[in-house]
Amino acid sequence: MADRVFIGGLELYCVIGLQNWERQVKQKVRIDLALDSDCRAAGAADDPGLALDYRAVSKRVQQLVEGSEFKLVEALAERIAAVILDEFTRANSVTVRVAKPGAVRFAEQVGVEISRRREGGLP
Repeated sequence: MADRVFIGGLELYCVIGLQNWERQVKQKVRIDLALDSDCRAAGAADDPGLALDYRAVSKRVQQLVEGSEFKLVEALAERIAAVILDEFTRANSVTVRVAKPGAVRFAEQVGVEISRRREGGLP
């Protein structure tokens, strides 16, 4: 499938990290999402009811992230992917990128990017 819905540069705050001080404050994370979804029907009909609702996805990810307290960005990324695939049936797969700005000296940001596919989905 060549169609992708993307959400780029979500800046949210959550408790994340291993250090004691990181467990006491909310830090900024930057999240990018790319969701494989067939956009043909929505595009042909110009019908929002046939489209993947990126606003609903964004709000759900915000709710999840801001209420989370993960130690690892890997765990946060896994949870985001699982929630999207579980709750948004129009998404066949998702790529989640979670970055922590300023986490490493001299680097603008560090993080992880994972891709997950719905169980039973086509490769």
